[in-house]
Amino acid sequence: MQVIREGVDGTSRPGLHECLALVAERYAVLGKRFHRSPTAPLDLDALTAKVQALPHRPAAIEAVWDGDSEGWFVLLLAITLDPRAEHHLAIVQHGTDLRLFNGTVPPWPEAEEATTVGRTLAERLGVPFHFASPQTPDNEAPRWWDTP
Repeated sequence: MQVIREGVDGTSRPGLHECLALVAERYAVLGKRFHRSPTAPLDLDALTAKVQALPHRPAAIEAVWDGDSEGWFVLLLAITLDPRAEHHLAIVQHGTDLRLFNGTVPPWPEAEEATTVGRTLAERLGVPFHFASPQTPDNEAPRWWDTP
């Protein structure tokens, strides 16, 4: 979106909606879908293997909200302290934010799935699970390492 906006000089810069329409049109020309499909259900065994392959043992499993021009989604992360890092395990997204306008959320199914699987994964690994804002998307909610 930024490249499109910066490529137009003057006061006629397209807004977000015009940029999205242009990108969607380009995807269609290329025979691709622009809108992200819902992610596949989380696989606990695959996630366990992914965590066990990390170079350092996790201190926690955390779910955090993130979003883009299509809407909110949940990231499932393994958190290590030495070194302090977050390791991406999965993205959970069940639809676009159009759901907000047609009344199908809340509750947020991606938060429910991330909580259920994340908590089970954390128990399996013997570490805490943290999700600061499971009821409401908030990409500024406190992180696990910020909690007392």
